Amino acid sequence: MTPSELVSEYYAAFNRGDPDAMMALLTDDVRHDVNQGGHRTGKQVFAEFSAHMTRCYAERLTDIVVMESPCGTRAAAEFTVNGEYLATDEGLPEAKGQRYVLPAGTFFTIRDGKIARVTTYYNLTDWVRQVST
Repeated sequence: MTPSELVSEYYAAFNRGDPDAMMALLTDDVRHDVNQGGHRTGKQVFAEFSAHMTRCYAERLTDIVVMESPCGTRAAAEFTVNGEYLATDEGLPEAKGQRYVLPAGTFFTIRDGKIARVTTYYNLTDWVRQVST
């Protein structure tokens, strides 16, 4: 599977709400860099983060464009997050079912046919503004 195909399958699993399929595409030592935060290492920690996100947010990604490096070890995706804020996340505004639309991007490292790094960026200030109005 090419890096573009791997990333596309990762996002297809995300949009299906299939965390097991997502986890199958990750290395055991996957590094997850959190937007405006630290990083986590390992599939188990990534699975816990994903479960937390599913509890707090209902999201569907659209307008996904995937790019890959010529060497085949890196990929990137740009997309639009279409979401609903379901449950209050610690340190963020109160959830009341607010809807939001947010551009975002993710960078990936590919190793041995799996995703070894996931680094996602989005504008948190814009998200807070959208859920606060």
